Amino acid sequence: MKWDAELYDSKHEFVSQYGRALVMEVNRNAGQRILDLGFGTGKLSGDLAKNGATVIGVDASEPMIEKAKLAHPQLEFHCMDATALSYENEFDTVFSNAVFHWISNQEALLFSVHRALKPGGLLICEFGGFRNTERILLAFQEEYEKTGEPFKNSFFYPTIKQYQSLLEYSGFEAEMVRDFDRPTPLADGEQGLRNWLTQFYDDSLSRLDEEQRQEVLSAVEERLRPILWKDEHWVADYRRIQVKAKKPES
Repeated sequence: MKWDAELYDSKHEFVSQYGRALVMEVNRNAGQRILDLGFGTGKLSGDLAKNGATVIGVDASEPMIEKAKLAHPQLEFHCMDATALSYENEFDTVFSNAVFHWISNQEALLFSVHRALKPGGLLICEFGGFRNTERILLAFQEEYEKTGEPFKNSFFYPTIKQYQSLLEYSGFEAEMVRDFDRPTPLADGEQGLRNWLTQFYDDSLSRLDEEQRQEVLSAVEERLRPILWKDEHWVADYRRIQVKAKKPES
């Protein structure tokens, strides 16, 4: 996945805006050590550090890291694979917003997070749950496959039951796992859905020539307009899952 940090910041501000509610669940007091896993451009990293906590961010995208360092030079950011974190018993909280659904190897991810946490430490995260953006996904897949290219869904959208089982298997005690609908208005009026597809389905669209890309994007817009176009903007059919889980004290 190739991330466009400028597009992400300018057209997908909702990612960090909705994540701010999750930040409020984190103990951010001085003396706390927090790992922001998949920090994007660092907007929530700055919020996590406001009360004096030590915040370290890790992300796999160099463009995102460069932008985050410019915005928050006082914080520490590293390029790192979330499934192979180089930390052990180091953090009071691992925080992550809108990241876990990008990672296919959830067992490796959760074992890695578990290892990074101190005994008694918390994983607090939100990501796409079962049926997240289902209408968009179906329309895109069907229009994309008309080009003759096979579509591969790279997202992981689990049910509550699935994720509770994964947490237990990885050594966590689940304190809260819930899912909910969150219809999400997209910025930029008519261009909103196209911006979203261009960012989040980049891997698939990059395999097409320009004419094919435009045909697919236009066809998806046409199909979804009666369903997702409301009050002069697109509204994505998001469904989220929130997790609060503890690494046992011993």
